Amino acid sequence: MSLHPVALNVPAQPGGSPDYGRAIALRRMALHYTELPKYLLAPEVAALLHYLPDWTQHGLVNTLWNTGARINEALALRRRDFRLNDAIPHRTAPPGSGEPVVLSDADYVREMRNLFASTREKFETDALTGGKRAMPVWSVTDRTVRNWLKGAVNEASRDGVTFTVEISPHTLRHSFAMHLLYGHTPPKVLQSMMGHEKYESTEVYTKVFALDVAASQNVTFTLPVAEALLLLREKR
Repeated sequence: MSLHPVALNVPAQPGGSPDYGRAIALRRMALHYTELPKYLLAPEVAALLHYLPDWTQHGLVNTLWNTGARINEALALRRRDFRLNDAIPHRTAPPGSGEPVVLSDADYVREMRNLFASTREKFETDALTGGKRAMPVWSVTDRTVRNWLKGAVNEASRDGVTFTVEISPHTLRHSFAMHLLYGHTPPKVLQSMMGHEKYESTEVYTKVFALDVAASQNVTFTLPVAEALLLLREKR
């Protein structure tokens, strides 16, 4: 995938499609600042998911992308945490992780429905009570997920597709946040969806957009000297 830069609001190109070239140029600028998040844009995530043909792997990574979950939150999710048949599909929030996350992407909701329809829910026995409790959808470790992502990146590289930023589970969380801001989600709403106690944690994403606002103003500092001298002389 060749996403050549051309820096973001995301402004639309003729026809209404996002100007991802400008978005990539902005991200390149942001990469110079270590405190700013490293994130993928939607076309890059689409390419990454393409190289995860295994439905289990694809489902988890797509969940990270669609919900912004931390990896420990995602690996704790059970079927009952997904409300896919409600009028507004959503993922309930694990304790301490903020508000429920609306699942607005119809393709993702369909994928999860298919995943749950093709597998049985697993249960484990509580050692103390003897009762059964639902097990997580993905019974894997953080390291395993990182290996899945590494494998996808390597497979993409063999196909001539490269990514600018290092990809980890947290990269998908950053990508989720930036994608919502591109979609004009208010920062205070984003704070709730990300489960940030303090707004300062959310502000790191809005700082990326501050760079673009400054760049798009086209403020000039050089003025014609003759006009400047004339103006000052007239004021005497």
